[in-house]
Amino acid sequence: MKQSLLTKWLQPGLLVLLILSAIIPANSASSEAGYSQPKPLVAPSLSVDALADQHPISPYIYGINFYGTNFADFTSLMQAINLPVNRWGGNAATRYNYLTNSFNSGSDYFFEGNPNTNNDPANGDPSESDDIITRDKANGTKTIIQMPMIGYVSKTHDAHICGFDKTVYGPQQAYDPYALNCGNGVRLDNSLITNNDPLDTSIAINQNFDTGWVNYLKNKYGTAANGGVQFYELDNEPSDWYETHRDVHPSTLNYDELRDRTYLYAPAIKAADPSAKTIGPSNFGYGVYADSLVLGDKAAHGNTGFSEWYLQQMKLYNEQHGVRILDYFDQHYYPAQPGVTLSPAGNAATQALRLRSTRSLWDSTYVDESWIGQSGFPPVQLIPTFRTWVNNNYSGTKISISEYNFGGLEDINGALTQADVLGIFGREQLDMATLWSGPTSTQPGAYAFRMYRNYDGAHSTFGDSWVRSTSSDQSSLAVYGAQRSSDSALTLMIINKTGNAITSNLSLNNYYPTNTAKVYRYSAANLNAIVQQPNLAVTPVGFSTTYPANSITLVILTEGNPLTVKLATDDGTGNTADTLSYALSQAVAGQFITFDLPPGQSSVSVSGVLPNVPTGVTIYAPCNAAITIDGSGTPPNTPGLVLSGNNQVQGVIVTHFTGAQIKNSGFGNKLTCVKAIK
Repeated sequence: MKQSLLTKWLQPGLLVLLILSAIIPANSASSEAGYSQPKPLVAPSLSVDALADQHPISPYIYGINFYGTNFADFTSLMQAINLPVNRWGGNAATRYNYLTNSFNSGSDYFFEGNPNTNNDPANGDPSESDDIITRDKANGTKTIIQMPMIGYVSKTHDAHICGFDKTVYGPQQAYDPYALNCGNGVRLDNSLITNNDPLDTSIAINQNFDTGWVNYLKNKYGTAANGGVQFYELDNEPSDWYETHRDVHPSTLNYDELRDRTYLYAPAIKAADPSAKTIGPSNFGYGVYADSLVLGDKAAHGNTGFSEWYLQQMKLYNEQHGVRILDYFDQHYYPAQPGVTLSPAGNAATQALRLRSTRSLWDSTYVDESWIGQSGFPPVQLIPTFRTWVNNNYSGTKISISEYNFGGLEDINGALTQADVLGIFGREQLDMATLWSGPTSTQPGAYAFRMYRNYDGAHSTFGDSWVRSTSSDQSSLAVYGAQRSSDSALTLMIINKTGNAITSNLSLNNYYPTNTAKVYRYSAANLNAIVQQPNLAVTPVGFSTTYPANSITLVILTEGNPLTVKLATDDGTGNTADTLSYALSQAVAGQFITFDLPPGQSSVSVSGVLPNVPTGVTIYAPCNAAITIDGSGTPPNTPGLVLSGNNQVQGVIVTHFTGAQIKNSGFGNKLTCVKAIK
């Protein structure tokens, strides 16, 4: 999507746990005065339940579009963020010809045909699409290739092939300064040139062109099932062809044309590689989700929304032919709030608006702060709406957003927003997303992706199974949690969106961690690196810590194997399972010893000498349900708990031992809600 299209679209009448701190410092590269959202009067509380609301998180939500000419930096970005999927598409790709390695820029740049790169397939050179796929495969990245459905592709590898040559079509308002015969197709009186010949720049194609391209890619890289191209997109923003590609498609696309073209091209792609997945219709935004731009078209189709009708037609084809020709229902989404999408961070008001704008992805109470809300349209709640359309009209279809952009990626504000977006994608069960016009490999926006995909430089990732994660004030302190299937770690991403540090309690349910967690942070304090923090002390019921302003904090809890004391009497030998002495004899650093005594009992009676508490072990009981360890029957000079070092003890009362009730034999011990009574 280009800015000119965005401007047109915005006109009314066109229809793991991550903690993110979202403050913009005054010295931020693009901030005018720095943005500070007020600190909440009451610190938000966080809650995570590892057994609730579980669902897979698709790795494909962390995708990016390849865009631009800096091939080397994009490769660096791919490696830095461990990129799972790369989309190669956009306006120019609508008329890309793999046989000539050429494209047409349409209205984005004087309707010119040009080579994508200097490589000419006629000389045996790889095309740009080949180079993209080869690089993606080398980096373990899946590829989305956009396939043409418009009926034309660029005809030659030659440069500056004019769609509106002034020597043929007369004087025009503007010309390419590098090819002075190539005009913009607008006469001096502001009227559009409409009598041009599409064959000036292009050749006519049908579905056989797509069949040939898929067969070529299949022969070169294998089928999708064997490591070849995984995804084929059914062209790009077809409702805007009448403008972007008006030199070959001047008419406005209606409901029936979109169906008919999909019925023609998508089955050909599926026949060439049945294991590949198709994506469509990839339209340009909110204005055409519900209706085409053809007056009366929706009414002529039973007042059924454009997207819903499209899904119904895809289902109908499946029922009639036994072939699914649409795997991902895909649309583009550019938030309509002014100054947000595809824009620098902006001033304080714009930065605050950007942070709020992510609510349009999910929140049924958020009135869009744009022409959408001002025109009386209901809350966008984009992903739930897409899911409802799919569930009601073609269940089993996945959901994708192949272009989106919330702006500010050069700034900490954009990084915080992007991190929030990625967390929302996982929570809301989006299946695939590719950011349009991604950051450079060193910009703050890239670090938002790194926090999820490569936080430690060793390709360690946020979890792949969502768990219930809630904040009492998401607008100030957002939390996203997921369990990682490879090692059962619980990863928590936490985002502080205020101008001050927030100290918050996180309650943890249905997960027993080891007693320390790793912490990684990206913040305004250091925009050039993700910094590992000191380990965080945790308990089976959670932890409390402080999140700096302008920070994205990743907390990684390792699953422990707690030893549980279930018996209320203990001879101190460690020979009887479920006793305190047995737990002390078996525990290793990082483990918890917890209590689950018989009903009505809250005391362990010890008659012998307990083993020392091993280094790094935690003895834990809730502060409001303390456990008494009673040494009334022990021999003379018998100590109670002997701490070896780096021990944490919480919620116990040690009493009546004949020696010291609690003895420190090492350093780094911490006692919470503990009493020692002689």
